[in-house]
Amino acid sequence: MEQRIGSGSQPLEGAGFDPAFIPGLTSPASAGPKDVKDEDVAEGSVSEETGSEKTDSGETRDLEAVDGPEVEADDEADDDASDDEADEEAGDDAPVDGPVFEAADRRARIVADHKGVRLSLDDQECEFRWDEIGAIETEAPRFGKRFTVTVHTPDRRWYPIEIEAAARSRFTEWDEQLDAVLDAYFEDSES
Repeated sequence: MEQRIGSGSQPLEGAGFDPAFIPGLTSPASAGPKDVKDEDVAEGSVSEETGSEKTDSGETRDLEAVDGPEVEADDEADDDASDDEADEEAGDDAPVDGPVFEAADRRARIVADHKGVRLSLDDQECEFRWDEIGAIETEAPRFGKRFTVTVHTPDRRWYPIEIEAAARSRFTEWDEQLDAVLDAYFEDSES
C-alpha cells in the first residue's frame, strides 16, 4: 500500500485567497511583457531610444512632431489633477463646526465626524463614508467595561469594534456623543 506524503486537500480558491478571483477588484494584467523588442510588435512599433515609429510599410517617422501637443495636454491634465488633490487636502484640514465622537483604548479606536466613521484595531483600519452606512448599533454590557459599536452596511455586512472604558460611567457619555454625531450627519433613507 502506497502512502502519500503531504496534504491531500486541494488549495482553496476564492476572493479570500486571491483578490483577482472577483472581476473588477484588481486591475487587469498587462497585455504583454514590459521588455518587448521592436521586432516583436506586429503593428506600428515605437523605438524608445530614437523617438521614432516604424509604420506597416517599414518607413520610420519622427514622433516629436506627432506627439508634441498630446504630451502638453497630458501635462496640463496632470497639473489640474494635482490642483484638485491640493484643494481636497486643504478641505480636509479645514476645521468643521459640528460634533465629533472619538473613543479609544490601547488597541481599538473609533472616530465619527463629518467625513464618516473610521474604525481601527491594532494595525487594521477601515473607513466608511456616511452614504456607505446602513445603521450604527451600540451595546453596553450589563457587566464589564467593553463598549461595542457595530457599523452595518446596506449589503448586510457588519463591522463591530469593542472599546474598553476606564469606568462604566463613560458608556452614557459615549452614547450621547455618538447620538449627536448621528443626528448631525447620518441621513436615514426612510425619512
